Amino acid sequence: MRITALELFAVPPRWLFLRLSTDEGIVGWGEPIVEGRVATTRAAVEELGELVIGRDPFQIEDVFQVLWRGGFYRGGPVLCSALSGIEQALWDIKGRALGVPAWELLGGRARDRMRVYTWVGGDRPADVAAAASEARAAGLTAVKMNACAELHYLDSEAKIEEAAERLAAARSTGLDVAVDFHGRVHRAMAKRLVRALEPHGPLFFEEPVLPEHGEALREVARWTSVPIACGERLYTRWGFKEVLTSGAVDIVQPDLSHAGGLLETRKIAAMAEAFDVAVAPHCPLGPVALAASLQLDACTPNAVIQELSLRIHYNEDADLLDYVVDGSVFDVVDGFVAVPSGPGLGVEIDEERVREAARDARMWHNPVWRNDDGTVAEW
Repeated sequence: MRITALELFAVPPRWLFLRLSTDEGIVGWGEPIVEGRVATTRAAVEELGELVIGRDPFQIEDVFQVLWRGGFYRGGPVLCSALSGIEQALWDIKGRALGVPAWELLGGRARDRMRVYTWVGGDRPADVAAAASEARAAGLTAVKMNACAELHYLDSEAKIEEAAERLAAARSTGLDVAVDFHGRVHRAMAKRLVRALEPHGPLFFEEPVLPEHGEALREVARWTSVPIACGERLYTRWGFKEVLTSGAVDIVQPDLSHAGGLLETRKIAAMAEAFDVAVAPHCPLGPVALAASLQLDACTPNAVIQELSLRIHYNEDADLLDYVVDGSVFDVVDGFVAVPSGPGLGVEIDEERVREAARDARMWHNPVWRNDDGTVAEW
């Protein structure tokens, strides 16, 4: 079997789907995307794709090594995301050719179902209690919310108090609530914020500071007993070495559309397990990325909870289930999604719908925020 063609589809709300074809008629799907950089990622996939056409899709490790090592410059969000989508599609092809889920080829199933959570409250969190109640009615037992909007290096106590009130409101619904700082909080304010939020029992704190500030992450971790999570902006196992050896992180959050794909994330998870660190794959993306994440979860004992994008605030023009033939593969029951049993990545993509949506998709870009003094703020 050989790979014969590569097609890319930019679709709403902010996703990029990859379709790999083979000479035996088996097709695999991947989701290579840097949110807000669709055109850039598309170009990277097309360039790397030149090294994939004509290859045996079963040689996933060797293809990874060629794409990773073959260009001299490596790493970063664009190249790693392009590589990730290609790698996902290879697993989809291989599993479909052999008639088994990808997890069966990665050591077999380690669980029957995976706990999941979704977002509430938006970028500038509001009405989180009502949104959390809706999530609970949809069968979820956990949600995630942003801690706050923009914060300056030093900011007001009122913003800290408002953040604590919002978390308390969300927790009042009876759900577990994770809190994402989104890397938008600087060290001084992060120390104050973790102290203010901790009494309300958050599930974990995500990206309390930007990932490049490892020394600040260690300091903030000393100010709280709440588990610290990070990793959505780290790529491949080499990117996770420092956070794992730092002792500051309790949960790593590799994104299977950014970190290097399914097998690479399985290696990251194994590294984390050696440090007694849990895995909670990051996935505010589409159905292919979620399907790949669930394959990883199925065979990974230290995976604890899975993000999904259902009704996330970015999904204005389309939602998670709009591009799948049978959305029941992602059904949430008592807070869990069953381990997928279908071949490959375990989800059937509605190709006709994808092609239609790609005809006039508008590009999504990150907002640019400013503090009240006019300086640029972290989004």
